[in-house]
Amino acid sequence: MRFPSMRSTSRRPLLRRACFAALALAAASPAFAATDTANLNVTITITSVCDIHTTAPLPVNFGSVASSATNVDQQGQLTVNCTPGTAYTIALDNGQNGTDVNSRKMANGANLVPYQLYRAAARGPTDVWGSTTGAGGNVLAGSGTGAAVNVPVYGRTPSANFPAGTYNDVVIATITY
Repeated sequence: MRFPSMRSTSRRPLLRRACFAALALAAASPAFAATDTANLNVTITITSVCDIHTTAPLPVNFGSVASSATNVDQQGQLTVNCTPGTAYTIALDNGQNGTDVNSRKMANGANLVPYQLYRAAARGPTDVWGSTTGAGGNVLAGSGTGAAVNVPVYGRTPSANFPAGTYNDVVIATITY
């Protein structure tokens, strides 16, 4: 039979004390933190938008003129505001009294005064402002800036030799973008 030596018996309490000390130290020290990550996608979709309006009920007002007046010129304006970089075209229709852009007329009852609207101050035949797009078109093209932009409308009535009165027409401006 063998008797345990004193040496191994004396080690056991030391081993126990070391284990207790390690457990006590582990309980007292902070736990290790874990982390995880995820992607957070941030997006925006900006759509193109344009608006168009006139600055007054009569943006092209030829004023009061004598019946002997010829080539009466006036200027009005449209205001356009489009998203930056948005291409647009502005068309002007025939008006209420015209059958095409070359026969626009202001009316006072049955009396009609011819007039024309132009894209350029020169008021030349190629500057007539209409609603035809494509090759040979007569719309005004532009690109949005994000700010309101004043677009001039040049008008001319070739003659005021008509009965006295106030003559009116309504032309619809359409912006396409």
